[in-house]
Amino acid sequence: MSNLDDPKSNLQHVESAPTAPTAPPVADVENQANSATAPTSGFGFGGAAAIVQRWRREDLIKKAALALRVLALIFSLLAFIIMASNKHGDWKNFDRYDEYRYLLAIAILSTLYSLAQALRHVHELSTGRHLIQVQQRTSGLFDFFGDQIMAYLLISATSAAIPLTNNMREGVDNIFTDSSAAAISMGFFAFVSLALLAMISGYKISTQSYI
Repeated sequence: MSNLDDPKSNLQHVESAPTAPTAPPVADVENQANSATAPTSGFGFGGAAAIVQRWRREDLIKKAALALRVLALIFSLLAFIIMASNKHGDWKNFDRYDEYRYLLAIAILSTLYSLAQALRHVHELSTGRHLIQVQQRTSGLFDFFGDQIMAYLLISATSAAIPLTNNMREGVDNIFTDSSAAAISMGFFAFVSLALLAMISGYKISTQSYI
């Protein structure tokens, strides 16, 4: 009997026949390619937008800090001028009182500090470079501690002069006491400006990148 008549032999030939591999659907390949490339492009766009937003925020903070430094300079200078010119004879001379001399000295110191800081920030905004070549971290720490020290000295001087002025105004109210109160007010406004600057300096240090 031949192999053609044997059903078992025919079945073995059929089972041993190789099967051709099937190609994956074209649609699935395209979907996989799209899913692989889509997150990358989205991440790149979002990262660029975040960087631009951060640059704008930093530029706004720099301009706000410069405006506050100019205000601190103006208020400190006014406190110095008003107190230095507060001389009206006899007991109505500021230099007869330690509290007023202390306020005058701190107003002078605050004026010089605010002037130096304002000039430095104007130079940095106009040229994009630091006036003194130091690290960004060192510059931020100098601003932070300098603003805090000057703010403390100003509030200390104004707090010392307020009780003396109030006692004088209970007995008599004249140009001397009014000038003293005006100088104290200018010193307090300078303190507020420097206190806000200390907060901005602290924020810049906390968000600074050192990479």
